[in-house]
Amino acid sequence: MMSKDPDEASIDPPPLRTVAAVDLGSNSFHMIVAHSDGGPLEVIDRMRERVQIAAGIDAEGDLSEEAQERAFACLERFGQRLRDFSSDRVRAVGTNTFRSARNGKNFRRLAEQALSHPIEIISGAEEARLVYLGVRRQRAPSTERQLVIDVGGGSTELIVAEGEEIRLAESVPLGCVSYSRRFFPDGKLTEAAFRAAVLAARIELRPIEEQFRTLDCTSALGSSGTAHAIQALVRATGEPHELITKVGLERVRDLLIKAGTVDAIDNDALREDRRPVIAGGVAVLLAVCKSLKFTELTATPGGVREGILHDLIGRLHHDDVREVTLERFLDRYGIDRKQAMRVERTAQSLFDAIAPSWNLADNSRLHLSWAARLHEIGLAISHQGHHKHAEYLIRNSDMAGFSTDEQELVATLVRHHRRRVSRKRLGALHHVSEEEALRLCSLLRIAVVQNRTRRDAQEPPWTLHARDATLEMRFPEGYFAHHPLTRTELFEELELAKQWGVKIKAVEGGPKK
Repeated sequence: MMSKDPDEASIDPPPLRTVAAVDLGSNSFHMIVAHSDGGPLEVIDRMRERVQIAAGIDAEGDLSEEAQERAFACLERFGQRLRDFSSDRVRAVGTNTFRSARNGKNFRRLAEQALSHPIEIISGAEEARLVYLGVRRQRAPSTERQLVIDVGGGSTELIVAEGEEIRLAESVPLGCVSYSRRFFPDGKLTEAAFRAAVLAARIELRPIEEQFRTLDCTSALGSSGTAHAIQALVRATGEPHELITKVGLERVRDLLIKAGTVDAIDNDALREDRRPVIAGGVAVLLAVCKSLKFTELTATPGGVREGILHDLIGRLHHDDVREVTLERFLDRYGIDRKQAMRVERTAQSLFDAIAPSWNLADNSRLHLSWAARLHEIGLAISHQGHHKHAEYLIRNSDMAGFSTDEQELVATLVRHHRRRVSRKRLGALHHVSEEEALRLCSLLRIAVVQNRTRRDAQEPPWTLHARDATLEMRFPEGYFAHHPLTRTELFEELELAKQWGVKIKAVEGGPKK
């Protein structure tokens, strides 16, 4: 009997993990719970509720009390299922309505209390990436160029991809809920209303349609509940195949016009909760079909919530797309990698020394590291005010894998790594208290000062000690006399930290007895 290689025998299989994705869409809220052992996901629980928060947006852009109450009640039920999950095993994502509601901040805060887990708000570009990730992982591998269309409640995501590479992705404010409210508000389904809805959607698509047409996709996929509902209606009109064709879409439109009203739609193929929003979905999909000039579409499994799950699993298995994004930024903007790594190592050392005393979370270390790596990105524009340029680039770029909160936090830390500091802006960050933001800002600023010479050192010139809630930096005797610039800049930062209530001090010589 052959003996096993010792190295091979020592490798354990990946641990079984149970994770959950919560997709807070403009039409429905979804939750998926799944097992992952490194292979395909095994879904063990699903919950879906039609909340239609997009229907609760008033003329001023505020989310109504009634819509909020529907959302909170649903999230409390989801929260009961997720009560025993640690925060790193749950990813809850808010999309278009969370982005656009004028009172979205307060609504989100209360929604997080109901769910008992943080809620990330993602950009349209990030939503599109997650849609494609979910679709790709649910289908057989393919290298052909595909167009993926996800018609949601408040926005439509359009993605062109080949294999794992996304060639183009856009999010446009066309949704089955928003368009049903706008063009079919009283439930009447008329030819004139459909004509107006399709025209309005085509006008919205006009700035991007040429980009998508020129990429010449070989197939089109529909990934949303809207696509599946329309596919069922197309089959009910007598189409002999599973495709959603342009002709089939027009037949469905005519079927709805013949019904005359939402209440009069008499078709077993359409779920009851889809009826109020199907007209808007049909109009949007017809407009996309005409604008992008494709003749048939296949409804496909997978979408944003499956993408959220796979993205979360990737993070747990150290395959984090955010790291890929950072690497691309380093290359794209010609950042001095050696200096970025010096500042990052120093910032991490400072963080590790004091994190237990300051009760800093592990993800704060990650945020500090990202800011350290990107703090000189603005030099690609100009040295003058480069911290401001850096903030703009980080805040306004499409950063795959990053939530809007993460971009905001990193951009704000980088903006304040030098020059004047706005405590008001640091205190306005979501999921990070003003106290923690000031502490992270202090650590980043000190790390930058300590690496002003841009030279590698075998060992740092200081040792770090946590004394109660004070971070003590202890330098060799006489160090500051030989490094007057470092002394001046460091003590300026320590004085600023003191004003913020952040306890950091620098001393020379051995520890006091």
